[in-house]
Amino acid sequence: MLMRLFALLLTLLVPITIHAQQSAAKSPWGALKIFVGRWQGTSKGEPGNGQGKRQYAFVLGGKFLQLKNKTVYPPQAKNPKGEVHEDLGLFSHDDKRNRFVFRQFHVEGFVNEYVEQGNSADGTKFIFVTEKIENIPEGWRARETYQFLNQDEYTEVFELAPPQKEFAVYAESHWKRVK
Repeated sequence: MLMRLFALLLTLLVPITIHAQQSAAKSPWGALKIFVGRWQGTSKGEPGNGQGKRQYAFVLGGKFLQLKNKTVYPPQAKNPKGEVHEDLGLFSHDDKRNRFVFRQFHVEGFVNEYVEQGNSADGTKFIFVTEKIENIPEGWRARETYQFLNQDEYTEVFELAPPQKEFAVYAESHWKRVK
């Protein structure tokens, strides 16, 4: 009787254990885990010079990587009124394309849907280009390039391209992990 019970438990547990191991092995998040944490940084570009804070954290059972960002551009010659820019983003993994997708919701009402275009073999550079932008004239594109300098520091270049034009830098920022 005890042997039957043991055999039944083994029959039930082995598939669960194998599935859990396969799921962990298939986790696509390895490369993007470097973002998780709190960051502070500086930004310069079209809106002027600003200071920002952001946080990346896994949400919804680890299925998505969420970004919360706020950058303040005080009044300055380049931007006399100043501005507070906020955005909220979600990274997901599209299993069919085997690529990350990044959806970014801006306080101005824009929604950018980026698709990973590639990353460096050493996992220090990530490039995302929009395949769709809501609430902006047709034909515009955006590109985000993240370059890690080390585990606790990265740069970000945000570029825009009007219809039928090449990308031009809109803003560059430099982020350091908050300990």
